[in-house]
Amino acid sequence: MIRQCTESDIPEIYEIINDSAQAYRGVIPEDRWHDPYMSREKLSLEIQDGILFWGEEHDSRLIGVMGIQDKGEVTLIRHAYVRTKIRNQGVGTRLLRHLEILTNNPILIGTWADAVWAISFYRRNGYQLVTREEKNRLLKKYWNIPERQVETSVVLADQKWISRYSNNI
Repeated sequence: MIRQCTESDIPEIYEIINDSAQAYRGVIPEDRWHDPYMSREKLSLEIQDGILFWGEEHDSRLIGVMGIQDKGEVTLIRHAYVRTKIRNQGVGTRLLRHLEILTNNPILIGTWADAVWAISFYRRNGYQLVTREEKNRLLKKYWNIPERQVETSVVLADQKWISRYSNNI
């Protein structure tokens, strides 16, 4: 069952993010890795900044989470994580499809440039990489991330965005 997460889910969201993010260890730039990957304070700030988390639940336990953030003319998919032991069983795709129906806006997704598995996942689900120049512009406009993260990330866009701004990819 997919449902919107509540404040009582924050400890489980924190656990899922930091379990799943172990895949980034040794892959993303060393200066971007933190342990834990996302602190409780950072998670709280992300929620305060308007990210709504949705989760897939199985046997009364969250097994994956994905955030959605309305930025006016676009919607961002943020912090998509599935428990390590449950990966590659369709949880991420089900969450992504659910979040896609929650908005009529074009959708943008940012991820680490070296996270080839994440890029592959989004591409299999119909998203396309934007150009480096457009990526830099979009990350600075819609995300609140350090310059170093902008340098080492990519942005993928859905078909709505591509149709509207296709000269920029």
